[in-house]
Amino acid sequence: MKRRLAARIAGTVALATVTVAALTMPAIATEPTPPPAPAAVTLLDAMQRDFGLTRDQARQRLDRESDAIRADHALRGSLAGTYGGSRYYPALGKLVVGVTDQARFDEVRVAGAEPKLVTYTMEQLNGVVDSLNEHSPTAPGEVSGWYVSGGENAVVVTTEPGTRDRAAQFVRTSGALTEAVRVVESAENPRTYADVIGGNAVHMSSGSRCSIGFSVEGGFVTAGHCGSTGDSTSRPAGRYAGSSFPGNDYSWVRVDSGETPRPLVNRYNGSTVGVAGSTESAEGVSICRSGSTTGWHCGSVEAKNQTVRYSQGTVSGLTRTSVCAEPGDSGGPYLSGDQAQGVTSGGSGDCTSGGTTYFQPVNEILQAYSLTLLTQ
Repeated sequence: MKRRLAARIAGTVALATVTVAALTMPAIATEPTPPPAPAAVTLLDAMQRDFGLTRDQARQRLDRESDAIRADHALRGSLAGTYGGSRYYPALGKLVVGVTDQARFDEVRVAGAEPKLVTYTMEQLNGVVDSLNEHSPTAPGEVSGWYVSGGENAVVVTTEPGTRDRAAQFVRTSGALTEAVRVVESAENPRTYADVIGGNAVHMSSGSRCSIGFSVEGGFVTAGHCGSTGDSTSRPAGRYAGSSFPGNDYSWVRVDSGETPRPLVNRYNGSTVGVAGSTESAEGVSICRSGSTTGWHCGSVEAKNQTVRYSQGTVSGLTRTSVCAEPGDSGGPYLSGDQAQGVTSGGSGDCTSGGTTYFQPVNEILQAYSLTLLTQ
């Protein structure tokens, strides 16, 4: 299915700790001893650690990325059918925008970005993803997913080492625009982060637990694999008013009276962070994730419109990042600067060796259920 995200929805975030039980696991009668809370790490601390920056360099990068995000949003609209994707390059300190019509280059430069002549429009690339999504049930088991790479002006299909030919055959039989596809061998083995761990958890009637993602009027949103529509929760008390997984990976819980959603993100150091909105970040900018297993970690937005083939089913329309995560981080929030981006769906790897994670964009969740993020 083709994802259409809201261009900008004002919002704010509230995070409790992040855990989620696997959908196929039976209810657990007893709870394990919660692990110690992660060390307190601020946004700038995390960027210094994960990007190898000084504090001043981290601040400068955030400022430049803010300019790049504004330029990207403006150019997506003004370039319309000639827009071919974009990516922020930290070494350049600016956004590079793909354009299919060289006559529009000056328009890109005026916006503060660098133009690049490309072959395919974003509409064409998203069309390739739609074709692959429609034929997802016929994809070889070795294929882990596909995504739009704005920087490459291509759709990238990831498959296990040694299975490139099988993946390429799938692309051909799907009827997609094969010239726009690049098959990459990868050791990725996507899974949802669904281990039951300690922290400020939301308890489900099944005995499993999951974390709060973003506060909305009347409740909160989180990952779809956390629970099904109608499931009840406790601490905070409520009920799943909507849930979609697989296909999507989002849900929202309407809380009972007496529970008060707050427009904050928990930093696990006794303090909170307010979020100014939910403006979508550009490819290549920094992004940070919060979770009770691994705390604050940062990376970059790698790609948009990622399709992931979990063992439970295929999820499309996710955003791919280089932020690490581990089981128990599911449902936690992603932020670029002070802008909410999405909730953790799953990924590969860990925070020792590094990895790849995917998040469900928050604006799509809000749009799907007509929700409003709380703001400070």
